[in-house]
Amino acid sequence: MITTVTTSTVTTVTTIAAMGLAVTISIAAVVALIVFLTSKELASASLSPSSQLTARFLNVSIVPMIMVFAVIVAVKIAAVLG
Repeated sequence: MITTVTTSTVTTVTTIAAMGLAVTISIAAVVALIVFLTSKELASASLSPSSQLTARFLNVSIVPMIMVFAVIVAVKIAAVLG
């Protein structure tokens, strides 16, 4: 009996900790995407060549972050539906 309770407790705590880490990483990724998109908009609003170059370079980080955001949304939808 004690072994079953201990095993169940360890499994539950590990699952909750893993879910908490996933949520933290998801929030950090979304915040980073918002920061990159805002920076790109501010840089592209300027007419200076260096700002335009910065706006183009930010696409290197924005495109993968959009893919990460799409995966996060898909996982959340799958969790709700499944």
